[in-house]
Amino acid sequence: MRKIKIILEMIKFEHTVFALPFAFLGAVLGSMLINGGWPPLIDWLWITLAMVGARSAAMSLNRVIDAKIDKENPRTAERAIPAGLLSVSETILFIVVSFFVLILAAYQLNMLAVYLLPIAVFFLVFYSYTKRFTWACHLFLGITIGLAPLGGWVAATGTLTWEAMVLFAAVALWTAGFDVIYATQDAEYDKDVKLHSIPSRFGIARALTFARVFHIISFTAMLVLILITPLGWIYLTGTIAVGVIMVYEHSLVSPNDLSKVSVAFFTMNGIISILMLVFTIGDLLITA
Repeated sequence: MRKIKIILEMIKFEHTVFALPFAFLGAVLGSMLINGGWPPLIDWLWITLAMVGARSAAMSLNRVIDAKIDKENPRTAERAIPAGLLSVSETILFIVVSFFVLILAAYQLNMLAVYLLPIAVFFLVFYSYTKRFTWACHLFLGITIGLAPLGGWVAATGTLTWEAMVLFAAVALWTAGFDVIYATQDAEYDKDVKLHSIPSRFGIARALTFARVFHIISFTAMLVLILITPLGWIYLTGTIAVGVIMVYEHSLVSPNDLSKVSVAFFTMNGIISILMLVFTIGDLLITA
């Protein structure tokens, strides 16, 4: 039990709240548009297990792949693997179990989910390596998290549509934006050890501009969903609230003060994902 507790702390299991609501959002919206009704309860279960398996595997892989980097970075030296609280072999065993849960869940949903599984696994593994060769690593993380609503959509409908791709773009760029903000904490360290990120490549001030641009495009994609789906004023209200939170999130950080990055990254983004799900479901309940 102690090891399990350490693993859950290592992968920040509670932060599954970032992506899981978007997976549910994709499932609900897709099911209402394509199937004309809500996803069955069993689909909710398998989508949840798929998301937990995917995120657990991805975060654990990230910790194994970055173990040496984490050990040398003062901000991350106390993480479980570099601190000696977990061995690499223990973490790899957890990764194998997590991937098994993901694969099992995909087979319980539909064959399109199974066919697309290799793409999901590729990004879950690959994104951890991208900061070694490109400052666009934040976009690769965005794509990986953006697969959550796309996966939910596929799980509930067995289809892929343009509406699903717009939702994917909204979440991918939202993720990329907040990851840029988070990466400002390591800008100087990354530059010194030749790791790639937008803050280390362009400086903190310009990096925050990148984050704002990503979030503006993400917010625009959220609004576009109103034009191409039956979503209406309730969803619009939630989207406006999300836009206000994004503005507030950016007001918390500046090139001269990064002390509130954790608040912007963790608290605000958890609120955004839950708000989007709640207002989407509320809208669909009224209009269904």
